[in-house]
Amino acid sequence: MPEDAIVASGITKAYGSMMAVDHVSFRVPDGGIFGLLGPNGAGKTTIIKVLTGLSDLTDGEARVAGFDVRRYPMEVKQRIGWVAAEVILDDDFSGWENLWLQAKLQRVADWQDRAARLLEYFTLSAFKDHKVSTYSTGMRKKLEIALALLHEPEVIFMDEPTIGLDPGTRRMLWELITGINREYGITIFLTSHYIEEADALCNRIAILDQGKVVAMGTPNELKARVHGDYIELGTAETVDETRLLAIPGVHEARAQGPTWILKVDRSEEFLPHLFEHIHPDLIRKINVAKPSLESVFLQLTGKRIDQASNEAHDYRKFYANVRRARG
Repeated sequence: MPEDAIVASGITKAYGSMMAVDHVSFRVPDGGIFGLLGPNGAGKTTIIKVLTGLSDLTDGEARVAGFDVRRYPMEVKQRIGWVAAEVILDDDFSGWENLWLQAKLQRVADWQDRAARLLEYFTLSAFKDHKVSTYSTGMRKKLEIALALLHEPEVIFMDEPTIGLDPGTRRMLWELITGINREYGITIFLTSHYIEEADALCNRIAILDQGKVVAMGTPNELKARVHGDYIELGTAETVDETRLLAIPGVHEARAQGPTWILKVDRSEEFLPHLFEHIHPDLIRKINVAKPSLESVFLQLTGKRIDQASNEAHDYRKFYANVRRARG
């Protein structure tokens, strides 16, 4: 039986009194695609930094590619690749020169043949002598993944690999990520706050919120936890919780800004009851969500993932302001 590529046991990272990662445990099978799904500020990047040896653990243990991250950080770094959220390339160098620099940094001998194959795989061969400053965003991302693969790592960490990309480029990278996993057999550990990305790419997913894993499983296993549909309702007049809960079929009603999130058994059967209690002319917005990873996150946290991301951003701004005020 092959050894797990990554094993995290109660990993914890604290910055003073702030707990960024709180006793998180998971296993990533060799050759799998594992995703950490959560809003901005949930602790995803911190976990990658801990697993790659860029940040010390406060508590817990972690093994990557068979090596303890604390005891053998250099052994780990030799066996992993990392694709950061922001593209990190030398714009004044050509694509080939960036690969040369990566080979020097990784002390990779006889790198040219592998670099040429990677450029061909990523359809960049025709642009290898062009300055990276002339590359499109998608080409830059492809080159960065090629750099991460140059030393033949066993595990690749991808931190928000498609953040800021347009939908077409994002889907192109999805195909490349699954292709890399299939063609090279490399274990891929990625973080994302895009629900559809985790659903499309990952064999297993851990949902992270405020530094803690709140659920873990395959996408289908997680979606099976949601019994019922969610309806997002916005009205032209104020509606209180009691009135909504009195509508047949409503099990939960949660306020989310100016709208309500209602949990019902089957939206098809519920909607006629809704229109009997609230006149259609008063309804300004109505969205129906079938069981999905979004509804799993909503059920577990009481918030949509985009709302949680905004709250995390506001908290980080507040925390930064406090630190600046203290000097």
